[in-house]
Amino acid sequence: MKKLIVSFSLLFATMAHAKIITPIYSTDGKHTLLGHITLSDSAYGVMIQPELHNLSPGMHGLHIHVNPSCQQQGMAAGGHWDPQKTGKHLGPYSDEGHLGDLPVMYVDKNGIANTPTLAPRIHLNQISSHALMIHQHGDNYADTPKSLGGGGVRVACGVIAPN
Repeated sequence: MKKLIVSFSLLFATMAHAKIITPIYSTDGKHTLLGHITLSDSAYGVMIQPELHNLSPGMHGLHIHVNPSCQQQGMAAGGHWDPQKTGKHLGPYSDEGHLGDLPVMYVDKNGIANTPTLAPRIHLNQISSHALMIHQHGDNYADTPKSLGGGGVRVACGVIAPN
């Protein structure tokens, strides 16, 4: 019994440290801190917990981008992270699309985003040293009628620190 308790204690201690807090800044040139997103490993993928403010209400595309940079209004982040070179924008739940697609993020009428979501196909050890990007509009997880899900302009960004 004692070994079992020690094993569970070690497991929970390890899990508690398996998170990355990513500060998120506006990409409008003012570099305003909008809050942070906590990314943590779970048995079911990466839990995404936003604590953001001063965003426009509605749905926003949320993606992991290739480069660890938010410079040039977020354009220095490059394209969506696609380590398997699928070239497909199919959303976070398709095994055939790229891994950079995350579930959309909801922002309430007061400009606050704090609803957690889960990205089931990724783990923290894969995504550190990449950019986490918030787009102006929602994401339809397709390239039609607009490319890259219709997310539009990159409005906020943070670099996921190495874990």
